[in-house]
Formats: sequence, C-alpha cells, structure tokens
Amino acid sequence: MHEMKKTIEQIERMMAPSLNQSQSELLHAVLQHCLDDETIESDARAAASNDEMLSAFLSAKRLEGCSERTIGYYTSVLTAFLGETSKGLRDVTTDDVRAYLISYGERAGVCKVTVDNVRRVISSLFSWLEAEDYVLKSPVRRIKKIRSPKSMKPVISDEEMEALRDGCKELRDLALVDLLASTGMRVGELVLLNRGDIDFEGRQCVVHGKGDKERRVYFDARAKVHLREYLNARQDTNPALFVSVDGRAQRLEISGVELRLREMGRQLNIGRIHPHKFRRTMATRAIDKGMPIEQVQVLLGHSKIDTTLCYAMVEQENVRQSHRRYIA
Repeated sequence: MHEMKKTIEQIERMMAPSLNQSQSELLHAVLQHCLDDETIESDARAAASNDEMLSAFLSAKRLEGCSERTIGYYTSVLTAFLGETSKGLRDVTTDDVRAYLISYGERAGVCKVTVDNVRRVISSLFSWLEAEDYVLKSPVRRIKKIRSPKSMKPVISDEEMEALRDGCKELRDLALVDLLASTGMRVGELVLLNRGDIDFEGRQCVVHGKGDKERRVYFDARAKVHLREYLNARQDTNPALFVSVDGRAQRLEISGVELRLREMGRQLNIGRIHPHKFRRTMATRAIDKGMPIEQVQVLLGHSKIDTTLCYAMVEQENVRQSHRRYIA
C-alpha cells in the first residue's frame, strides 16, 4: 500500500508542470481508482490457495472449449501432483517438478510418453498461472519434452478388418466399424452424431472435434449401405446415430464403443482393437495411396501437421519401391 502511494506521488510530481489545479485533482482521482483496483486484484491472487488456483485454471480450460473428458484428465493429474507436494504453487521449483516426474514414472511403472503427458499438463497449469499473474515464472519452462523411442504402432490389416466385419453379429456393430474405418473420426466425435447429421447422398457428415471445432468427414459406399440398414431396422425414436442394443436404446457412450471393440478383438483373436486404431489405420492407408499429407491433416482435424505425421506411418514396402523408382 505504501509503495502504491509513493508511485502516485511520483506520477503527480512529474505531471504537475503540465496540469492546472482541476486537472491535477482529476489525475489524482484516476490514479487512486485504477491502482487501488489493481492492488486489490493482486492481493486476491496472492492470497489464493492451491485449490482455488486449480479451480480457476480448470474453469478457464472449460471456457476454452476443452471436453469434460479432458477436464477430468487434467483434474486427476493435477490433484495427484498437488497431493505429493506440501508447498504452495507459488513456491514450487523446477527441481520439485523434476523430482515428481521421476518419482511418478518409477512408482507407476509407466512409459516415457505417459510421463511426458503429465509434464505437459503441469506445464499448462503453470503457464496459465504465469499469464494470470498468480506466479512470477513457470518452473516447468526449463523442463524439456521427455523423449521416448518411437515405435511402429500397429494398424489394422486388411485381413483383420474383414474378420471384424464378418464377426459383427449386430447391424449396429457393422455400421460402426465401417464408419470408423472410412472416416477416421475420433470416438468422441462418433458418439455425438445424430441420425440427422448423416448426409447419405453426399456420403458425408459434420463432426464436432476438439475445441468444439466443426469439420466435414466422408464415408465410403459400404459404410453408407450398412448405416442405412442399421437405421432402417431401428424401432426406437432416439435421435442418436448409435444406441445400445440392450433394449433401452440409449445413446452409445465412448466407454461402450471401446468395450464392444475390445470384446470383438478378443473373440476373433486379432489382438487389441480400439477406436483410435481405426483412425491411425485410415491415415496410414490414405498416405500410402498417395493422398497429400495436408489433406489427411484436414480429414483428421489436426491443427498441426506434425500430429498427422505421428499418426500415419508409411508402409516399409512402399518406401522400398519408391527408393527403387527414384534413387536406385
């Protein structure tokens, strides 16, 4: 408070030669009003607890359009982090964060990718706290991305895809498999679709991706046929595109899709099948067949092309043939 008073007096002294009495009084009133508000706001930030700062951060993320699933993940990671430290967030150091990440990796026995995901969430929190003047500087700035060996993530082979289709006992499952395989949409986008969203004539639909961004995706003729058969066989009035088959006809949720695909993969003995594998498979097939990477990026709804390159892997045989064609 004393510092604020000194600042006001200094400004008034510097401006005095250029102002008359009424202007000086107006300047004094404006300075007091503005700096008082700033001081009150600053004091409120300085008094905020860890829980209050975390709550404010999560509210900001929700306002930015993060999904409830993402908010849940942020909450879980940051609550665990705060539970391990006895310090206030303003006092957390770079060494504290490094020690936590090392301890988390060893205790949980997780891969480096998972540890780096935790690092990114903690970094996101402190970057926001810095931008909002809760802390002077993020302690995570000096902690670099945790690198991990890049592995060839498997895709669904043509034989496995046909086995999945043949193994579908429900029209819903066949339509679901074909839609995922031909569009490469996220499972979160799939479960939000309604019957009215499907344009059968154009073989396309609009999905709502991350950050509530809309984009158009396209499906093939096979998906069109099986979707129509499934919807024509439905007796319920639920507007959802995919519903449960237990008689209640409730909108299918992410967990329901994941569980059904996992069961199918296990029953058919073709390994772990999950929605994301369809997305990676579609991207890889598209690039292998010559689709420009920029167009694959648009189809997948990626804001950065680097993300698309991580998803899609080029078949080694195609690399070999290209080498023979252009170099050998």
